Amino acid sequence: MDMVMELRTKNSVVIFTKSSCCISHSIVTLIRSFGANPIIYELDTHPNGKQMEKALMELGCQPSVPTVFIGKELVGGANEIMSLNLRGKLKQLLG
Repeated sequence: MDMVMELRTKNSVVIFTKSSCCISHSIVTLIRSFGANPIIYELDTHPNGKQMEKALMELGCQPSVPTVFIGKELVGGANEIMSLNLRGKLKQLLG
């Protein structure tokens, strides 16, 4: 879990994904559409991906991807991001 907690501090927006996950791709595209430049960690191609996925699940991320951190805070997965976007709050968080 320490690895994930450290990685979330590398940028203002950090997203954990899997290369084969279309929902992850959609969330990354949405976040980029607001001008954010997130750091992306693809768990299925990263050397420590299995450990990161386990840590995300320990944080309560079910499913483990996509998982989004904004400003070092765990925002959540696709449902939370889409809900924030529909309420007009995602852009505020990213700004």
